[in-house]
Amino acid sequence: MEDIRKHNEETQCVHASLIPDGTGTVITPIYQTSTFSFRDVDHGADLFSGKGKGYIYTRMANPTVESVERAVAVLEGGFGGLGCGSGMAAIHTTFAAMLNAGDHVICSDSVYGPTNTLLATVMSRFGIECDFIDTSDLEAIKKAVRPETKVVYVETPGNPTLVVSDLAAVSDIAHENGARLVVDNTFMSPILQKPLLLGADVVVHSMTKFLNGHADVVAGMIVVKDEDDYKVFRKVLNQIGGVIDPFNSFLVARGVKTLALRMDRHCVSAEKVAGFLEGHGKVERVFYPWLPSHPQHEVAKRQMKGGGGIISFELDGGIEAGKMLMNSLKLHTLAVSLGGVETLIQHPASMTHATMGAEARRNAKITDGLVRISVGIENVDELIEDLDEGLSKV
Repeated sequence: MEDIRKHNEETQCVHASLIPDGTGTVITPIYQTSTFSFRDVDHGADLFSGKGKGYIYTRMANPTVESVERAVAVLEGGFGGLGCGSGMAAIHTTFAAMLNAGDHVICSDSVYGPTNTLLATVMSRFGIECDFIDTSDLEAIKKAVRPETKVVYVETPGNPTLVVSDLAAVSDIAHENGARLVVDNTFMSPILQKPLLLGADVVVHSMTKFLNGHADVVAGMIVVKDEDDYKVFRKVLNQIGGVIDPFNSFLVARGVKTLALRMDRHCVSAEKVAGFLEGHGKVERVFYPWLPSHPQHEVAKRQMKGGGGIISFELDGGIEAGKMLMNSLKLHTLAVSLGGVETLIQHPASMTHATMGAEARRNAKITDGLVRISVGIENVDELIEDLDEGLSKV
């Protein structure tokens, strides 16, 4: 089989998910089976002992699942991928594989709300402590490190404030203190940012978002840097059981084929929308990494290939103005999630980040008036016209 890793990522998107099965198929088909038969008893015993290669049970391995795992691992530049039933299953599995009772985690304070809740209310019950800090502040990370710190968990750009953390610098701090760096790369996708190449040890994705790109799948992915980690993570995922199924794997592998094209369109359109919003008199501030006004603009330009498809902004008039805007739009769909071909708009404080609690949101600078847009691939001039009309009613 052609060594797909030597090719450009646009080519990788199209071809990396193919696992030839001898039939001549140009895509990996859906192996919709729960279990696989053995040639004889010795064959089954060899598979269970690890002496032979093959498939036993879809929770453990499946060709369709392997196709999307391979595609994302190739794009991220990692050793291997582990497909999960959701982004949160990927994050939970990562913590379960890397942490023990008594360990300490440093986590970005501007992070997906359920990640904050998982660490604060679930993992804490098992003796794992966490400090939520601004991981764009390197001195704050250094001060937060303890002898028990085992994981530094960074989401960059942060959800939903778009704060950008310097991954190479954070990686150095983590490794100098015996910790490991985990990066949630959902907002960027491997097309725009490759954390493993910047020093991260593990990357996680909600494949529900840009990797799939069509708002019809819930799925997650873990990508690890080396074989030793892969073996550890695989055992933990198999025991926890939060695996992706063949059909959703097939859908995500389909979505990945157009990932490079879609990310280019998301970036071009989002930058234009962000510029429009920044110049509008009713908008107080806009958060988008490709705008020169962004506090970490230079860091973003150094480690990212584009600004991404997500914009956050605050209106003059706060939450009531935001409600009026969101209720007035026609092309912007009022819904949570992000990364699909359709443009979505939502209110983080009352929706995606409500479970964090008011204090945690204040610490992460997630104000009540913050609005988040996931810019889709519609005609960008029509999206701006829709926003302009909605803002006229604020």
